[in-house]
Amino acid sequence: MTISLEQTISKMNHMKFLGMAASLPERLNNSSHHDLSHEEFITLLIDDEWVCRENKKLKRRIKNAKFKITATLDAIDYGFKRGLQKSKIMDLSTLNWVQHHQNVIITGPTGVGKSFIAQALAHHACQRGLTSFYIRLSLLLDQLLIERAQGTFARYLMKLKKHDVLIIDDWGLSTLKEQESQDLLEIIEDRYEQKSTIITTQLPIKHWHEFIQNATIADAICDRLVHNSFKIELKGESIRKIKGEKEKNEETTKNDVRP
Repeated sequence: MTISLEQTISKMNHMKFLGMAASLPERLNNSSHHDLSHEEFITLLIDDEWVCRENKKLKRRIKNAKFKITATLDAIDYGFKRGLQKSKIMDLSTLNWVQHHQNVIITGPTGVGKSFIAQALAHHACQRGLTSFYIRLSLLLDQLLIERAQGTFARYLMKLKKHDVLIIDDWGLSTLKEQESQDLLEIIEDRYEQKSTIITTQLPIKHWHEFIQNATIADAICDRLVHNSFKIELKGESIRKIKGEKEKNEETTKNDVRP
């Protein structure tokens, strides 16, 4: 019985061997593969399937992370004067801090790239097979309120705890209510020495007690977050502002030289 290539590919697709199905025709038509043994050829097809599945897993991790922007470590610009040390980012890129369940706190004024760096680190974690999740603090607090009302608060905490890296963006924009402070402590406590958290904030760490308000809870949160963290302290003007002024000046120059 003769089995056609189309039938073989159809069976591969049916069995969800999508990477192999996609690469098989190309492999067969590649003259450099004609001298390969059956074992070597099958090994190449298995590699194609493995890469395909790994890429799908990566896309799923990135999608589930809910990143606000597409940020990567390679895209970080060290040309701006904001006190960012490339050596520190390179150290963090090893992800040893995630393996040891440590945290990262990124502070600085608005527009200096705190969120970009945080998401770049978390995106890198996704590329290494880890899970990440991004959320602004205000939205997190709103969601916790909803979960409490629906009776699913504990389930939501467990969901947050599963992420290897949790980004809490825009920390400290407004003071917390008593229940919000307690809920935040629940999250931090669950992740303490279990998972890693990235905090981005305009608020210097020394003012966190004022933001949290409840001194006892503030002590507990700081003890679990700050003392087990790598700190990136940024400064300078807003990058968006600098880029905007540069584009404006370039446009003005362009208009000036027109005949």
